[in-house]
Amino acid sequence: MAVTGFQVVMRYRIIHRLKKAGATSKDKAVTIEEAGFNLQEQRWLGYFAGGVLSEIIRTEDKRYYV
Repeated sequence: MAVTGFQVVMRYRIIHRLKKAGATSKDKAVTIEEAGFNLQEQRWLGYFAGGVLSEIIRTEDKRYYV
């Protein structure tokens, strides 16, 4: 699998876990533990979250939502 293909898979997995945990707004944002991210997803989370056009948003208190 190419690097870009792997990125797409990881992004999908992270978004899926956040939606499954109910993190669909800032008020419902969850921590890494609450979402149940594994170590690999945790490492990719920093890459995907926080960008201007990112679908995954990080709050000031290190919670995440989509």
